[in-house]
Amino acid sequence: MDAFVFFAVLAAAAFHAGWNALLKVKLEPLTTVSLISAACGVVVLPVAFFVDLPELGAWPYLGMSLALHLVYYIALAEAYRFGDLSQVYPIARGSAPLMTALGASFWLGEPLGLTGWLGVILLGTGIIALSLRPRGSKLQAFQGRSVGFALLTALSIAAYTIVDGTGARIGPSPAPYIIWLFLLDGVMMLIFGMIRMPSAMIEGAKSSWKLVLAGGALSTAAYAIAIWAMTVAPIALVAALRETSVLFASLIGIVFLREPVYALRIIAGCIVVIGIVLLRLR
Repeated sequence: MDAFVFFAVLAAAAFHAGWNALLKVKLEPLTTVSLISAACGVVVLPVAFFVDLPELGAWPYLGMSLALHLVYYIALAEAYRFGDLSQVYPIARGSAPLMTALGASFWLGEPLGLTGWLGVILLGTGIIALSLRPRGSKLQAFQGRSVGFALLTALSIAAYTIVDGTGARIGPSPAPYIIWLFLLDGVMMLIFGMIRMPSAMIEGAKSSWKLVLAGGALSTAAYAIAIWAMTVAPIALVAALRETSVLFASLIGIVFLREPVYALRIIAGCIVVIGIVLLRLR
């Protein structure tokens, strides 16, 4: 992977962790997800006037992506309702690279090679290990509904990553696909939120509009970079590297949300770093 693409995706990972951290403060999770998604549409709206429409062949991918993103948003918000950021996030994001690598390998025929597969496996393993916590003398991942929602989130991440990576490759530039994805997704989630929780949406927009816009800007930057990267590098490698956002999420959870830190998380973080190095060497 090219060095510029490599570090751009790492920056996207930091942005992604930033907006996910916003889901744990102030507002109800699903309300926050809906508002931030709507804010993404606001962020890209001015740019939409200066880009062409996506190619005809890209529209089916946009439709599939919107449906998968809706599943992702709902599952992520519900997982956060029952679990800590530094636990939900690793399970959801750590499982996704392995699923994405398998999907991209079989559906798109993108070879990773031994080093690539080893990097993906180590990175995913390290990320999932970050979700473990000591309880008495045993190390346990948290139980309950949050686990199911976190795994559903992972599956939806893998699916929409492959769909978006494929759709963005249709046409001379990924920009139209990226802009219209955020624009349509913002409209969809605004409608969804106003139907399901109108009072919370209106109150949240009034009381936390600065937070919402910040989250929208971070989310837009994070995924726009990732989609672009998937047009110039293998989807599985970009997807795996993007999940290093879990390290940033753990730091945010520990420093700002005062979530506990354990020795295992340090070890797991080292495993993730080894996976990153292998992906860079691939």
